[in-house]
Amino acid sequence: MQKHLVAFGSRICFSSTKITKPILPRVINLGDPGHNGVRFIRFLSAMSMQRRVPDLDDPSTLMKEDGIAVCSTMWIENFREPNRTVTNVQEYLRRFELWVLAYQKVCADEMGTFMPRSAIQKSAYDDLLALRNAVLDSRFKWGARLDFFIRSPKDKTDVESLSKRKIRAILTTTQPAAFQDRIVQEVLYMILEPIYEARFSQKSYAFRPGRTPHTVLRVIRRNFAGYLWYIKGDLSTILDGMKVGMVIDALLRDVRDKKVIDLINAALVTPVITSRIDEGEKKKKTKRKNQKKKVLADDEPKPDPYWLQTFFRFAPEEAEKLPSWGHCGILSPLLANICFDELDHWMEAKLKEFYRPVTSKALWNSPEGEGEQGNTSWPELVPTNGKDKTRKMDYVRYGGHILIGVRGPRADAATLRKQLIEFCDQKYLLKLDHESLPIEHITKGIMFLDHVLSRRVVYPTLRVTAAGGKIISEKGVGTLLSVTASLKQCMKTFRKLDFLKGDRDPDPQPCFRMFHATQAHTNAQMNKFLSTMVEWYRYADNRKKIVNFCSYIIRGSLAKLYAAKYKLRSRAKVYKIASRTLSRPLKEKKGVSPAYHNLLRMGLVDSIDGLQYTRMSLVPDTDHKPFPLGWRPDHEKILMEYIRLEDPKTLEDQRSSLFERGLISPQDHISMLVWSLKRSAILGDQLPLAAKELALNSVEEDSDSKNRNGENNEEGYEAAEL
Repeated sequence: MQKHLVAFGSRICFSSTKITKPILPRVINLGDPGHNGVRFIRFLSAMSMQRRVPDLDDPSTLMKEDGIAVCSTMWIENFREPNRTVTNVQEYLRRFELWVLAYQKVCADEMGTFMPRSAIQKSAYDDLLALRNAVLDSRFKWGARLDFFIRSPKDKTDVESLSKRKIRAILTTTQPAAFQDRIVQEVLYMILEPIYEARFSQKSYAFRPGRTPHTVLRVIRRNFAGYLWYIKGDLSTILDGMKVGMVIDALLRDVRDKKVIDLINAALVTPVITSRIDEGEKKKKTKRKNQKKKVLADDEPKPDPYWLQTFFRFAPEEAEKLPSWGHCGILSPLLANICFDELDHWMEAKLKEFYRPVTSKALWNSPEGEGEQGNTSWPELVPTNGKDKTRKMDYVRYGGHILIGVRGPRADAATLRKQLIEFCDQKYLLKLDHESLPIEHITKGIMFLDHVLSRRVVYPTLRVTAAGGKIISEKGVGTLLSVTASLKQCMKTFRKLDFLKGDRDPDPQPCFRMFHATQAHTNAQMNKFLSTMVEWYRYADNRKKIVNFCSYIIRGSLAKLYAAKYKLRSRAKVYKIASRTLSRPLKEKKGVSPAYHNLLRMGLVDSIDGLQYTRMSLVPDTDHKPFPLGWRPDHEKILMEYIRLEDPKTLEDQRSSLFERGLISPQDHISMLVWSLKRSAILGDQLPLAAKELALNSVEEDSDSKNRNGENNEEGYEAAEL
């Protein structure tokens, strides 16, 4: 909580510089004996001190505040007025604090460690200032290969010493994004993200902070219960690339700053060189034998461990594609959400238009259909009693994939699909057909984010309060939305990773990638992978089953690996020596040897951890915690609470509530009113007239009584004057 308050609760207090009157020199008579040469020199030195102007090329004079404080101010301003058209983006583009913060973030990605401000060299500050001035003066060019305003700290290349062949290779082959390009992208991202996060729809969950696939699954479990027809759409072709004019038009709806728009337009228009390396050079590299083990430099980041690379292959189809448009880099996902935002708001209007509650007994009480439904203690249960049913629809989007649930006849879903095809054709010039937007019934099972959505009918005992306060218990019929992990998809991924062979009777295969690693290191890697899988399937109804299946595949794969490594011929012998969890050392034929315990006690060998979740009872239960209505990420909650507490009306309501409850004395209540009155006069806020009169009368009485006793009440006079 305190970290969020530091990140988003800081405010920038601009110190207003006082305008002093110019000092006019008096006419000095050099012949006057009262004015000697020393006084004249002092006068000239004083004049030079008054006329000294701070050097604008000195980075130290531009660092007035912390970059995080500047970012916090932008988030607060945009969430306070989310619907205003932003025109002062260039003002933040000039803030040198943001450029320093962007440099630190890019250096952290480049070198693997965060560089504090005290560790940045003076030359880096000068180069960073030159880059900022080049961007402001429109002299910056995206995708530069040789001319750089600033280089990476680990880039020691001297362009003048390069041969013509190397220069030609740099100019014609695919190269990673330049260091200075990533700094500019980071600055633009820090400026544009708070602007659009305050405007984005609550129905979009991809490429946004605090919104993960777990959030989507919990929203679907909470809000999609009782829907019969589902429309699953794939619009990911838009993520491959969109016309520049459409992206710029989407930006101009909210941001009207020519400098920033031209900068993003140049990033989209500038071509990216994607030529390949010559085949001859590839053959030379593959012919080398007995290559030495690569030793990482001190400032070189470590590659992802094997368990993390394995888990990344389990990414669902909806989360695999990451947009990359031109030289935009990390701006591409944000621009994609900006383009999809119009679709989100169009769908929100359709949800309100489609909603038709039953007049006799509405399951959703609010006009938008977002109120509590059915039993409030079991919100995902939708009663199915009666012939009349509420017509309702819901929608979520994750990246370029959408999911629409319809409670009503299939004809309504077909009508909505037709309207959606026309909208995408008109706005995005995307030709969709019925195959790309299929309408499926819940009984077939809907696949989304590698989880299968299905319906489960339950017969709970419902307690109804009858006339006279009598509670009647009766059997009811309801439906629950079952969210289960796809075992078929999990097996498919294991086959791609060469962990598994066969479909009907899966047979684990040895994991030869870990052949040269020790038993302790191999077990530790696989335990991290299993722990991550447990967290990924946290909200799946079959969590125990699928995690136990993953543990079975990993355990069998490692057993075959150890059998091949230590020449034990079969998995049975490996299990006999190393136990079921593979926690005993396999170096000795008889299993655990006294020498191993002695070496372990002296710290000469690593302890071997057994594999986790070898039994289904060890797997934790599914997390069925109810998802709160109107959920928002933690950082947005803190922002909204900070803005609410900043409002003087909120403070007045809290003070009145405390006074009514008797938690504060009348004198403290009057003092707080006086303070609020002063603050309202300074900020221009309007307090209720009764509060002002009460404060003024109390202050006048208090000041009269103290003046009679010979005391000076400065607070009373100040409040009376106000």
